Amino acid sequence: MTRRTLIQTGAALLPAFDAAAQAQSKGAVYAYTGCYTAAKRYGRGDGIHVYRVDPETAAWTHVQKVGDIVNPSFLTMRRDQRFLYSVHGDETYVTAFAVDRGTGNLKLLGRAEAGGSNGVHSAVDPAGRFLVVANYGSGNVAVLPIREDGSLENAAQVVPLPGQPGPHRVEQVSSHPHNIVFDPSGQYVVVPDKGLDRVFVFRFDTATGKLTPTAQGSVVARPFSGPRHAMFHPTLPVLWVVNEIGSSVTTYNWDAERGHLHPVQVLPSIPSDYTGENTSAEIAVSANGRFVYASNRGHNSVAIFSADPGTGLLTSVGWVPSEGRTPRFIGLDPAGRHLYAANQDADTIVPFRVDTSTGRLSRAGEIVHSGSPVCIAWLA
Repeated sequence: MTRRTLIQTGAALLPAFDAAAQAQSKGAVYAYTGCYTAAKRYGRGDGIHVYRVDPETAAWTHVQKVGDIVNPSFLTMRRDQRFLYSVHGDETYVTAFAVDRGTGNLKLLGRAEAGGSNGVHSAVDPAGRFLVVANYGSGNVAVLPIREDGSLENAAQVVPLPGQPGPHRVEQVSSHPHNIVFDPSGQYVVVPDKGLDRVFVFRFDTATGKLTPTAQGSVVARPFSGPRHAMFHPTLPVLWVVNEIGSSVTTYNWDAERGHLHPVQVLPSIPSDYTGENTSAEIAVSANGRFVYASNRGHNSVAIFSADPGTGLLTSVGWVPSEGRTPRFIGLDPAGRHLYAANQDADTIVPFRVDTSTGRLSRAGEIVHSGSPVCIAWLA
């Protein structure tokens, strides 16, 4: 079970994971893969694919293809696992699907306007009432209400992200929010902004879905960092952010009372003897918070870090090749037994077994062949 399944928000919580418990008792785990489809993105994908996954062997069996869909570049499963939401690279809308928890199949519910262009990430609040979207192209964050049937309303709030662009003349010409993360209380939303070298923090009104900047507003990262994706420690007041341009991981102390961040450490995500080009992409954290993983595009690897159990400070453990070009996404399965690397430019999803005592990774199972894979969501 991931950290997100442990979030507590009092009376606003959805019913417990009855579906997840039933699925796990039957050994049923489903993976949903997003991809790039458009020529502009050099896409070779053809939609969202659904697979049944054996949690012991990491074997994937194809279940369904949802075609006629453009660049489903990030998929978000609602907490009760009844609905799946897709943002679409270079588009201005979000698509909602109902999830059949018995078969894993998806049913289209419709789509809604995202309040901006090129949505790259989204997250559902713990109560399952709002979807928050990072619109990379238009430099804003939008809140979309979720109806009772799981479908979406058009964006009810659109929040621009202010600040001075970073120094990179190509990648940092304006605001580029890349991630939406709720803190463990569900009362704050963290937004890494690659274009502004900032990590924004908003207070989240659980009743209305409204986002309001905290007194801090944002924390400034090193120039040329390009903050991209973030994850909280499951129990410590610590946030880790992977920096795309800087090929590094920053550890922040988290003040949960005020919604403030304070940077305390920056470590490279690539080896010191690697001299080629690289951009870091995704971050993953073990359920117990002992290990942190980051993907490298260029070095084409997964960096492994151990986290101090008292402070959350990281120590490099090593690197394992992703066995393919451009691992845009990495993620742990619901049981934390396997980590999967989605190699966008190799058209492969590669499984690794996780050593839960050391955090190290070793190859496991068969490679899954899928056109331009860029994300994986789970039903378990």
